[in-house]
Amino acid sequence: MSGHTDMVLVNEEGIRIDGRTAEEHRPIHIEAGVLSNADGSAYLEIGKNKVLAAVYGPRECHPRHLQDPTKAIIQCKYNMETFSVSDRKRPGPDRRSIEISKIIAEALEKVVITELYPRASIDVYIEILQANAGTRCAGLTAASVALADAGIPMRDIVPAIAAGKADGKVLLDLNKEEDNYGQADVPLAIVPSTDEIVLLQMDGNMTREEFDHAIDLAYGACHEVYDVQKAALKQRYDSKLKQEESE
Repeated sequence: MSGHTDMVLVNEEGIRIDGRTAEEHRPIHIEAGVLSNADGSAYLEIGKNKVLAAVYGPRECHPRHLQDPTKAIIQCKYNMETFSVSDRKRPGPDRRSIEISKIIAEALEKVVITELYPRASIDVYIEILQANAGTRCAGLTAASVALADAGIPMRDIVPAIAAGKADGKVLLDLNKEEDNYGQADVPLAIVPSTDEIVLLQMDGNMTREEFDHAIDLAYGACHEVYDVQKAALKQRYDSKLKQEESE
């Protein structure tokens, strides 16, 4: 995030380079139950981001020294494929992937009823197939749907989206150019039933008024993403019900 470019990210009419207004998020599509070999799974597209999430468990936790006798642990692995960005990414985990894996696991621990499964592990895998800014939010959103698809008891599902600042304006759901050349990025994830924040980060600089406006935009968009998550799960449930009736 350099904050310096000759590119016009937002024109005089307030229209961004991809045609959106400041308060619009990118088109989002979610499909649950896309992998037959996983206990739960989801595929998500938001803008040019393409994300696949898979959940396995609850199952016995390995290695055993990680077991908690009072609850399950959530082990998350976030990975960007080498072909997910225009410049080929070096394969394997890096500091960014390890950090994002940790914050996603911590966010999910706030909603999964882990005390039902002592000494167990719930393993979450997030693969970024194509990246265009906002992948941590997209990954968390997809992982939450995959957990619900796996039938794991949860207090709620977690939607996530980022707001930020580019060309001196507060914008919702930054795209790649806005993220690269903007002045700030603020990822947010909430528990919609309580509006509790389970993930909040900030990269860059904003005034207090700009930050408050960004949070307001992200809160409203999270509830819109939440509706898409619920619709995907309902479609999955209806599909399974029809399949069972036909058999």
